[in-house]
Amino acid sequence: MTTVEDHFDATIGGNRRIEPRDWMPDGYRATVIRQIAQHAHSEIIGMQPEGNWITRAPSLRRKAILLAKVQDEAGHGLYLYSAAETLGADRADLTEMLISGRQKYSSIFNYPTLSYADVGVIGWLVDGAAICNQVPLCRSSYGPYARAMIRICKEESFHQRQGYELLLTMMRGSDAQRQMVQDATNRFWWPSLMMFGPPDDASPNTARSMAWGVKRHTNDELRQRFVDMTVPQAAKLGVTLPDPELKWNAGRGHYDFGSIDWEEFAAVVAGNGPCNAQRVAVRRRAHAEGAWVREAASAYAARQAQRKRAA
Repeated sequence: MTTVEDHFDATIGGNRRIEPRDWMPDGYRATVIRQIAQHAHSEIIGMQPEGNWITRAPSLRRKAILLAKVQDEAGHGLYLYSAAETLGADRADLTEMLISGRQKYSSIFNYPTLSYADVGVIGWLVDGAAICNQVPLCRSSYGPYARAMIRICKEESFHQRQGYELLLTMMRGSDAQRQMVQDATNRFWWPSLMMFGPPDDASPNTARSMAWGVKRHTNDELRQRFVDMTVPQAAKLGVTLPDPELKWNAGRGHYDFGSIDWEEFAAVVAGNGPCNAQRVAVRRRAHAEGAWVREAASAYAARQAQRKRAA
């Protein structure tokens, strides 16, 4: 007799998707909620570093591009919170865990944006790293997550091209502009490599996520793919990546790169990065100031439901 456990295992083993009404182990449900929630939180917190530059964008065109990108990131967060809700998670609970520090978001967003060139470098490196990480998630074993990722990846690819175009424009400008791009690259290169998470031998969740098909590649595999993709782009751009050990390894068919400062990564994840407190405080304040909107929306929905019942 086939059990629900057998059906789940056969679905995963056949590279098919688990849907919200399907039976799933509690561990699978918890793992997917954790991953989707961290991803959603990252999109919402990720609005802040670049949003900081909207009022200081150098032209109306650049302002419109940046506004659209920040709006896209808000939408990504909403898609992902909706996907988490299909697993029984409560959006209000997830938000509370974010603003209380009980759930994490991507470490990259705890670094400051010191110049307008950072907007371009975030588009190039940070969104480029996100694309490497997220495109395989379009094949994640959990259906609503995989489907949400299709649109998110399309928009992230557009953001990456926008960022690279901005940097190309700046690199054709003055010496000061070129130096801004190089400085931003120096500051964001290593945190971008950290975005993929700890090395495989120190990652507590990778093996289980891989076995269940929630993830399709390990952290180190994705990190290597990002390095291989980015080095030629840097050469085309005319910037130097800040790693003296970076070189092509013909035997491996990949670029070798230097050691990542995992102590810095651990400190940032633990809440001790340059902007951790600031990012969460801004999100907490925005949540509090938006309470009246949520209350009004809930009252309106309740009123509409009452009218529907009366009719």
